[in-house]
Amino acid sequence: MRRGGRRSLVILAIAVALVAYVGFDLGRFLSFEALKQGHAALSHWRSEHAATAAATYFAGYVLAAALSIPGAAVLTLAGGAIFGVAWGTLLAVTAATAGAGLAFLSARLLFADAVRRRFPIQLARVDRGIARDGAFYLFTLRLVPLFPYVLVNLLSGLTRLRLPTFLWVSLTGMLPATLVYVNAGTQIAQLDSPAGILSPELIGSFALLG
Repeated sequence: MRRGGRRSLVILAIAVALVAYVGFDLGRFLSFEALKQGHAALSHWRSEHAATAAATYFAGYVLAAALSIPGAAVLTLAGGAIFGVAWGTLLAVTAATAGAGLAFLSARLLFADAVRRRFPIQLARVDRGIARDGAFYLFTLRLVPLFPYVLVNLLSGLTRLRLPTFLWVSLTGMLPATLVYVNAGTQIAQLDSPAGILSPELIGSFALLG
């Protein structure tokens, strides 16, 4: 299939998914309050249908990440609340990485050519930096939770960073913060909001490590 045809299919798929998201008000399920209220029911569902629950959680996380829908923090907390630390971390970090890869490819397919025509000199400089130390730069962005997950996905797709590099660096860079959120999710009943999970000291530690 030609590039134009692929672009049209991606646009159509994104449009249909976003219309369904808005039309069915699916965003209500991505709130901290909804997670707390539904925790008992979700845990029971997982105990009765473990494989289905894991597959549904994984697919939902990938789709939300691919569409750049806000809610990654709540979804990661849900991983811990429903599946525990070990399985929750594995499912959350792999789903976040897969969804990030789809967002990366979508941005590259839909916007990269137009951005390069509009800003050829600036993108050339970025590409030279990516070629020199792009993996280390991306790792720093992933490690420090202050940099928006969605924005890093989309902007990386505009560069010449290779997809395999983007995926493995994203996975390793997101793992520490994912583990923190998943672990907090196991104590969902004691949490008042996700805001205090990453303390200034913890963010500072990630920043220094980055």
